Amino acid sequence: MAKLVTDESKNTRTHQEIRAENERAILKAAEAVFVAHGLKGATMQAIADLAGIPKANVHYYYQSKKKLYIAVLTSIVEDWNTGLEDIHEDSDPKQSLETFIRLKLDSAFNHPNHHKLFAVEVINGAPYLHQLMTTKMNQWAERKSAVIKSWYDQGKISINDPLQLLILIWTTTQRYAEFDTEILNLFGKDAYDDEDKKRVAEFLIPFILRGCGL
Repeated sequence: MAKLVTDESKNTRTHQEIRAENERAILKAAEAVFVAHGLKGATMQAIADLAGIPKANVHYYYQSKKKLYIAVLTSIVEDWNTGLEDIHEDSDPKQSLETFIRLKLDSAFNHPNHHKLFAVEVINGAPYLHQLMTTKMNQWAERKSAVIKSWYDQGKISINDPLQLLILIWTTTQRYAEFDTEILNLFGKDAYDDEDKKRVAEFLIPFILRGCGL
């Protein structure tokens, strides 16, 4: 359980560092509580208790439960948008796509609550995520689609609809997080292990790459 960083450590750490650590602790706790109870059922007290931070401090950083919920969703999208960040027209499509797929699988296996919370928000019509989806997410998809389309124009890949390719990668990787209960039941396990993660990657990566003519 995370603990509030107090004034005792200020002699060695800056105010910005302290604030950043406390905000990370709050966001992590809030994500877990929102996944378990939804926005309506979650309370700032439950989030504060899980973070190990006084409720007053949670309100100091995030003035309301709604603002905290939006902050959690925003941090998830910003984290996802780092994928494919460095690709350009001269990048190797095979290496770039494999790296992206592995990043998405790592996120699904290691941060399943990211995907579950995002999925619930979208299923409910994305009332709090709509603006972010129509700005940052769309802009990211447009930029990456343009690069992938340039690969097709150069004859490097056989996929001429880059947006559909991105959607395919999202759906096939994120399902391992969003529907982990279903998949783990099929695997006959209570949790994913390293062999499961290797099995998924070894099937999914060459499958998608072959579809791209790689």
